[in-house]
Amino acid sequence: MEGATVLEIESLHKRYGDVVALDDCSFDVPRGTLLGFLGPNGAGKTTAMRTVFGLVRPDSGRVRWDGAAIDSDVRLRFGYMPEQRGLYQRMKIHDQLVYFGRLHGMTRPAAQASATRWLGEFGLNDRIDSRLEALSHGNQQRVQLAAAMVHEPELLVLDEPFSGLDPIGVEAMAGILQRQAADGVAVVFSSHQLDIVEDLCDDVIVVNKGRVVLAGAVADLRSRSPRRYLDVETAGGDNAWADGIAGSSVVMRNGSRIRLSVDADLDLAAVVAAASAAGEIRHFSFEPPNLSEVFREAVGQ
Repeated sequence: MEGATVLEIESLHKRYGDVVALDDCSFDVPRGTLLGFLGPNGAGKTTAMRTVFGLVRPDSGRVRWDGAAIDSDVRLRFGYMPEQRGLYQRMKIHDQLVYFGRLHGMTRPAAQASATRWLGEFGLNDRIDSRLEALSHGNQQRVQLAAAMVHEPELLVLDEPFSGLDPIGVEAMAGILQRQAADGVAVVFSSHQLDIVEDLCDDVIVVNKGRVVLAGAVADLRSRSPRRYLDVETAGGDNAWADGIAGSSVVMRNGSRIRLSVDADLDLAAVVAAASAAGEIRHFSFEPPNLSEVFREAVGQ
């Protein structure tokens, strides 16, 4: 259900003393999109997220929703999940969700019904009367996301939503976010778990030192990379043959298996011949970089 751009981040600049947090940071988010917002620690992701909610005032630039400035009434239609939890440890989780729903303008009956529904969605309907402090780290993370969604927002901005979740929890939360996007919600989330981002998102933004250094569809970013990754295993156990490949760098050596970063125009026939001379080829792949490798190339790591 992807549609027109609704969230516009335009030329944001923010400095804290000598530290430049945002440096002409710009990107758009269409309705119904799952956008991965990526960058190394200190890249400016959280600062950019906070500008959407007025928690940080940029030195210059603007943030717009549906073509207009964002005021307090518009922000009531947004949901935010910070990396550091903002919930009350000794308050019952259902009561907390009702409270946050009421803060966003819901009637008490509507907030109560929505809180019950979202706790059921996250598999916590048997813990409605539990205090937050009684829940595991992963279940507290589920409640934090439910608090961001209880008022049925049009925009979800999530900072590390998969932190602390086991694989089953990751799968359940990913499914919920996909359904939100399919229903027309604009979803922006940051994560250092790039394998999850690659599986979940069609588009990503990569920021480094406060600037957008890469943006686009995951498949396009992978294919546009000037590098490819060569993964070869031979029966002989000796991978010294790979040392003669010009312009290559070793990513991994593990016994008879080696993974190399190579130029996209590599002569594969010559590589096959060299590897075959070392022993029977058991595995051979030549692929564009995965998202994690694209990310490292973009930020120079």
